[in-house]
Amino acid sequence: MLTSGLPTINVLKQPTSDAWVEQAIANLDIILLDHSHCERKAAGVALNFMFRYPSNTKMVRELTAIAREELEHFELVNQWLERRKIPLAPLSPPPYGAGLKAAVRPNEPERFLDSLLVTGLIEARSHERLGLLAAHCPEPQLAKFYKSLMASEARHFGTYWVLADTYFDRQIVQQRLNELAIVESDLLVNLHPEPRIHS
Repeated sequence: MLTSGLPTINVLKQPTSDAWVEQAIANLDIILLDHSHCERKAAGVALNFMFRYPSNTKMVRELTAIAREELEHFELVNQWLERRKIPLAPLSPPPYGAGLKAAVRPNEPERFLDSLLVTGLIEARSHERLGLLAAHCPEPQLAKFYKSLMASEARHFGTYWVLADTYFDRQIVQQRLNELAIVESDLLVNLHPEPRIHS
């Protein structure tokens, strides 16, 4: 099993497969382009929480900071794309995001809880995968770049977890996080044929 040798977030039920690492390293340009999409989407998710739940003051304050940071990362990844002459272009999404979205219960307040936890799990998986890219990327500068983003991904997971813990009973949060983490890992059992950060 390939590892990053770096700390990971222990909510993930299964580690990323060696096959994903090999696929990603063999397709770094596509992974970079997908990473750009991921950072843009992450900023959008933070903003969507603020539109949907505007009266949750603590959440709005925390997610304003996250949205700003995700946009900064979006800009940094886009600088890498420019350097490598990779045009910004659409990519078809892997089944991961839709699979997690399908697990979110439709009615409030369960929808709010599930949305916070799903977003946190995505950040936790991003943290793990950026660590694997940092450890195994054959290009030292790009590896260094991936490593530089890891701490913020872990911090973002922590923010979404703390927000869930703020608005909901901890026992309920833990139980639901455990259930959603199983869904998250199951979605990654079969490697998507197209290289993506979450595939």
